[in-house]
Amino acid sequence: MTEIKALKSYSDDRGNEIICPTAGEQPVTVNFRGSNNRLAISPNAKIRHLNVQFDCDNGSVEIGSHSGVSPLRLFARIGQDSTVRLGNNVSTTDKLTITAVEGADVTIGDDVMIATDVEIRTDDAHPIFDVTTGQRVNLSQPITIGNHVWLAKRAIIMGGVSIGNGSVVGFGSIVTKDVPNNAIAAGTPARVIRKDIAWERPHLSGAKPFYKPDADTVTKSQYWNLTAESHE
Repeated sequence: MTEIKALKSYSDDRGNEIICPTAGEQPVTVNFRGSNNRLAISPNAKIRHLNVQFDCDNGSVEIGSHSGVSPLRLFARIGQDSTVRLGNNVSTTDKLTITAVEGADVTIGDDVMIATDVEIRTDDAHPIFDVTTGQRVNLSQPITIGNHVWLAKRAIIMGGVSIGNGSVVGFGSIVTKDVPNNAIAAGTPARVIRKDIAWERPHLSGAKPFYKPDADTVTKSQYWNLTAESHE
């Protein structure tokens, strides 16, 4: 295993590489246990804490740029043939945990706001089998999170899920099914409890005006849309 403790460009004879045009002093740990793994970080990315574990071969992590949002705090475990892509302006309040294994990818869009103790998991970490057939019953599955999605504190996103643009996942929710665009999903397991919503980043106590009773008090983003009728 090779351990990298600095945010800088790197390559080795096993085909592992870090593409990082701008070096930094942030707490960083990148472990390469296999070969042909790749970490690519935008020159405009803001990293507060980064821990990436490449456990196998052919893994990839891509981190986009940041402008005017909180920096990224990320722990990612990458298995065989899996990719994690974070778009631009993906902000985290505290450490975000992502696991992607067995060829299942995690894709996160732009302007995504992620609160404390959120986990995004393509897998259950250990295999479960049907005793009669011997077949796996918990196969790893990809996850897609759209643009301008808000994942509230302690939300967990499980494999096989797609979350549409402009949606919100509530506090402590476990998402096991798709969430349409511009909807609120909450509960364990999460279900859609409201459609045709839009949210914006200004904090209720940290940004004027300190009362925000209607949409005239915020600047509207491009994600003010009705929920698609094809989703139930």
